[in-house]
Amino acid sequence: MGEHLHLAVPGLFISGDGAEAACAGLRLPAVERLLARADTSVLDAPSMEAWLCAAFGVSDGAIAPVTLLADGGEPGVDYWLRADPVHLMLRGSELILRPVGTLAPEEAVQFCDTLNRHFAEQGLHFLAPHPQRWYLRMADAPRVAMHALAEVAGRDVRHYMAQGADALTWHTVFNEIQMLLYTHPVNDARDARGEWAVNSVWTWGGGRAPEALGAPFSRVYADDPLTLAFAQAAGIEHFALPRDRARPINLEQGDTLLVWDGLGRAVADGDLAAWRDSLQALERLCMVPALDALRRGRLDTVTLDVVQDTRSWQFTLTRGAARRFWRRTRRLSRYPAALKPSLAAARPLAAAPGS
Repeated sequence: MGEHLHLAVPGLFISGDGAEAACAGLRLPAVERLLARADTSVLDAPSMEAWLCAAFGVSDGAIAPVTLLADGGEPGVDYWLRADPVHLMLRGSELILRPVGTLAPEEAVQFCDTLNRHFAEQGLHFLAPHPQRWYLRMADAPRVAMHALAEVAGRDVRHYMAQGADALTWHTVFNEIQMLLYTHPVNDARDARGEWAVNSVWTWGGGRAPEALGAPFSRVYADDPLTLAFAQAAGIEHFALPRDRARPINLEQGDTLLVWDGLGRAVADGDLAAWRDSLQALERLCMVPALDALRRGRLDTVTLDVVQDTRSWQFTLTRGAARRFWRRTRRLSRYPAALKPSLAAARPLAAAPGS
């Protein structure tokens, strides 16, 4: 059994007229060589949330019970939703949602206590084992479709409200939560300190706890809490990528997953400088060492999943394929326009790299 490296990189491709400007002056020989020489297929993964659920065998997008497990909670048999604290702000005619990045544990507990007193008779119970990750326990699943927080952050929340048979009831709950939090004394104190008020929550990722998570990787590296939570809940050895991006990453042991979320965050924030910095770090710290390990026989396969909200792609590079010198590289800015969906039919994420 050989060594395999699986990279998941949301936000690698930029489409449209801004692609050339975004990539101007960047030297990315390792990224471009991998893309040129790898076998390519369309990947059925419209988001990192969907990618993680497929990879770890979590059905129906039930992210909330998985992260609750990682946060030390016990999901039991109940239905759980993430109910994360957010700040809603008016910008012209839009109501923009922003995740609340700084919140003390005692503040989160006070907010949830208020919500629990109000909603107890409706069978809703809020829990905050982590200041930025709140949960809502329910006996029955609401008949609504919801959007992940990452999908809505920075956008007009009114385009992403829950839809379905129970939508009217759910919108009423949403409005009641806003009224309760708007006048909360904790928000008065936050406002006095110049901090964003927690004036709503965003519910998403609902489901019941799976019997067991799959463990398709022997170790996981990631720079986002969601991936690390999946790895922890699955009992997989996991490491947070160093913020300084200076320490070496061992990519040559077993079936390793590395999720590089910096590009995706930069795209969501519209921060071109951060996207360029993250891309250069990806080239230097991941792509160059990965291709070198492939060349030296320390890796048998490198799989790169480029997760985009329009169309996602999987690039699989074996040691033999790495020698396809006749395949000409193209600039990163030429993707994804240069890719043809007819190269392969869309397929679900494989349960394990190299299997």
